[in-house]
Amino acid sequence: MIRKLNRKDHHVVFSFLKQEPSLNLFIIGDIEAFGYEQEFQELWGDFDEDGALRAVLLRFYDSYIPYAPGEFDIEGFAKIMRNTAHPVRLSGKTDLVAAFEPLLPLGKKRVTYFCECNEITFPEVESRYEIKQATINDVDRIIALRSRIAEFSVLPSSRDMLVKSLETNTGRTYYIEENGRMVSSVSTTAENTLSAMVVGVCTDPNDRQKGYASEIMKRVIQDYIRSGKTLCLFYDNPSAGRIYKRLGFSDIGMWTMYG
Repeated sequence: MIRKLNRKDHHVVFSFLKQEPSLNLFIIGDIEAFGYEQEFQELWGDFDEDGALRAVLLRFYDSYIPYAPGEFDIEGFAKIMRNTAHPVRLSGKTDLVAAFEPLLPLGKKRVTYFCECNEITFPEVESRYEIKQATINDVDRIIALRSRIAEFSVLPSSRDMLVKSLETNTGRTYYIEENGRMVSSVSTTAENTLSAMVVGVCTDPNDRQKGYASEIMKRVIQDYIRSGKTLCLFYDNPSAGRIYKRLGFSDIGMWTMYG
């Protein structure tokens, strides 16, 4: 049976999601930040005949994330998602969301590696560079840096999302500047009580091969691991993956995004 979830379900939902906390960091983060009763966010649960929760579906604006460790009512979740804009923006564990491909009009598909870091594996020495943590006053400089990166797609909503993450403490940005100019930065998003996602790892094309991003990543890892949180990230570039693994990340699965 599928029904809408609410605050009364919170304990059951969190116990369920914490089976795989890293893979569920987006759902956990959105629940902690915004709860169950927002116009832009809804959650549904699929319960078995004994009343045990076996699957969760999150809608955040026009995007959906399902989670289920086993069998669930795939058609029931698909029916909910058919009532939204087409193509459906869907993301989740690759083997899970693949089951929706015959059932939904989905957008462009992108598959990435999903990895996590939950311990500091490198020698903790003082960085060669001064690494600063950004505030709201740095948002425009961060967006300007990202706009200089050919691989990045800076959307009109990017600034608003960055501001929102800083204001709600669901994300941080660390950066290095040279002569007053921001040259490299690393951000996190979807931060919750258990974990956070690393995003926006970038260095100005004119300032690469100096180890800026790696130094910032070390600071990010230290800050989060010391606070008892796991760091996660996506990557699809094998060379980038090797760098992350040298810093202590390890693959835990594949993640697919349609949109």
